[in-house]
Amino acid sequence: MKARRNKKQVPSFRKLLKTSKVKLENKLKNKQFKQQSTLKKYRKEQRKLRQAVKDAVSKKPMPLEDPKKIRPGKRIEREEEEEEEALPLDMMDADDLQLMRDLGQRASFLTRDLSSSEPVHVKKRKHEHVIDKYEKIPRTLQTAPEKELIHLLPIKDKSGIIPQTREKPVIDSKQDEEDEEELELEEEIVEDPIRELTLEEHLIERRKKLQEKKMHIAALASAILSDPESNIKKLKELRSMLMEQDPDVAVTVRKLVVISLLELFKDITPSYKIRPLTEAEKSTKIRKETQKLREFEEGLVSQYKFYLENLEQMVKDWKQRKLKKSNVVSLKAYKGLAEVAVRSLCELLVALPHFNFHNNIIVLIVPLMNDVSKSVSEMCCEAVKKLFKQDKLGQASLGVIKVISGFVKGRNYEVRPEMLKTFLCLRIKEIEVKKDTEDINKPKKFMTFKEKRKTLSRMQRKWKKAEEKLERELLEAEASESTEKKLKVHTETLNIVFVTYFRILKKAQRSPLLPAVLEGLAKFAHLINVEFFDDLLVVLHNLIESGDLSYQESLHCVQTAFHILSGQGATNEGVEILLQCLDVMLTKRRKQVSQQRALAFIKRLCTLALHVLPNSSIGILATNRILMHTFPKTDLLLDNESQGSGVFLPELDEPEYCNAQNTALWELHALRRHYHPTVQSFAAHLIAGAPSEGSQALKPELSRRSAAELFQTYSMGAMTFNPPVQSSSSKKKSEVLQGDLFLNEDLNQLIKRHCGEVATHLPLDFAKYLKTSLR
Repeated sequence: MKARRNKKQVPSFRKLLKTSKVKLENKLKNKQFKQQSTLKKYRKEQRKLRQAVKDAVSKKPMPLEDPKKIRPGKRIEREEEEEEEALPLDMMDADDLQLMRDLGQRASFLTRDLSSSEPVHVKKRKHEHVIDKYEKIPRTLQTAPEKELIHLLPIKDKSGIIPQTREKPVIDSKQDEEDEEELELEEEIVEDPIRELTLEEHLIERRKKLQEKKMHIAALASAILSDPESNIKKLKELRSMLMEQDPDVAVTVRKLVVISLLELFKDITPSYKIRPLTEAEKSTKIRKETQKLREFEEGLVSQYKFYLENLEQMVKDWKQRKLKKSNVVSLKAYKGLAEVAVRSLCELLVALPHFNFHNNIIVLIVPLMNDVSKSVSEMCCEAVKKLFKQDKLGQASLGVIKVISGFVKGRNYEVRPEMLKTFLCLRIKEIEVKKDTEDINKPKKFMTFKEKRKTLSRMQRKWKKAEEKLERELLEAEASESTEKKLKVHTETLNIVFVTYFRILKKAQRSPLLPAVLEGLAKFAHLINVEFFDDLLVVLHNLIESGDLSYQESLHCVQTAFHILSGQGATNEGVEILLQCLDVMLTKRRKQVSQQRALAFIKRLCTLALHVLPNSSIGILATNRILMHTFPKTDLLLDNESQGSGVFLPELDEPEYCNAQNTALWELHALRRHYHPTVQSFAAHLIAGAPSEGSQALKPELSRRSAAELFQTYSMGAMTFNPPVQSSSSKKKSEVLQGDLFLNEDLNQLIKRHCGEVATHLPLDFAKYLKTSLR
């Protein structure tokens, strides 16, 4: 027969709700009473055990009786015991015999019941009165035990619910309280108190724990590096240490594990992307080496994914200011962990752009570029710049640009300008915008069979067939990206960049992002489609005319406009941008610039050189030198005689009609007395007519450099002066001046002469004066 199944099941919550309230209360009370009864029994047994131990310790054994008073029956028993001994008594010495007798008298002590207080070898007497013994016991009043009700299941009839109870005696509560106090005292005595460590001992213990953790991390990392395919499972063991629970070393250990895993993934990750296996590939039989490689790849991708999730969780915990249930890591320490996690994500973004989950890393990094913490924001922006600079193919850069563009639009253009300044590091100078998108990815065309038959012979067709077959195989096996594909990626990247720039120009013209947009347009303006030139120039002109821009932003607009027309790029700011604008506008477009305009600019630049820092003055004077060489007739500004009619109007907006030929470069004479030696050299050189040879010519290190290079060379951004100021050599006083050294030289000579004339003509007679004093 089949065993009958136990159909009793645990009642569900819905059934429990249907049960009456009285029934549930009774069940709860019965359960509590059972627990109390079990605890009372345990306490009673402990109390009996303690009482027995106390009796055994307190009761002392009675002294042994005199052996002469032993009854005959007892003597017979002793003789029988003595006969069982190995040696007869007649073979012993007198001393040995006495010793054995003494031992025999004390033998009963070894077999006595210590808990008994009766004398040794005493038998019960039959004639002892039981009633007398009972009367000697002290009498106690018998009290009725307290009763406690046990609630049973109720009975329901027509009148309603009838509760059922049962009485049960309850043990005295006072005795239970005494037992509980005794148990508590014993527990306090048994338990050893934990000794508190001093600060120095605590630090030593922490250092010891940390050293053990470091050795364990190093052992796991070394094993993984030695044989990654065999020890890939140890990655999981190492990653599990990210959940370190010891509060003394939790933060440090987690940081060490994060950095160790970062370096491990950078070393053991292959140079290709690992794709998931299909069902057909999983079902096919493969060799052991291939199976081992697959297991390694699957384990690597899995642990890499979990590692990224752990880093993301660290950043989220810091952002949300939430503590874990264990509270192992303090809230203050979460920032340090988050910074280490962000640094690891930045390293992976740059080091593994080809590997799995790179887009997930981009999605994590881009919002952190706009983080409130300046250190985190700069860290992420620098990582993105580094990725742009080293990305030759452009695929990773395209992914970052897409996410940044969407993030800026989603935040309504309220982001840090540093996010858009990263666009300046894109490597897309070699793109050819003139090509259409269809021509960029145009595949190579092979000859058809009819074309071969018409133009080629039989042998030529055979060779052509083999050549085309080889070319197809090379195209399929080519690992590097083709030039056409790279151009296509760069074109798509530039489109997104310009869309972002144009949106800001249209919707957020007063945004702090405008300088970064104008600087980016100045860099990539030569790559903009010609169709957008007119619209862009109109926007730039309206921005300048609005008067809302600063001088740097206005210069960026001018620089962008001229770069659009000239096709040159620049990345500097401030006066350096002005110098580049002048170079593009005047020097490289010399044929479109009139002499009057050149004279006006030279005069205004000399005036500007009086009001700027030394490095800016050097750059402006270097620009004037180039203009004087480019336009030879501008040397008339070095003469004080006027040329033609009219008066110089310096405040006129149009430089063509300001009559600059009727003024002179008197600013050069003021700059010739400048405190900076290089400014003095440039001013003297221009006053002499900017000669290429002779004593007034510049040194090669000054004449061969451009204005922008001189601006950077003599910059005082690092709080240094170029050339360095020579320190004044203070002469140390070799000797201390005496009183006569302060006098006039003639007076000193006169004093010395008179002192030399004084001489003692007679010898001094001290005895004469001694005799006089004795008298």
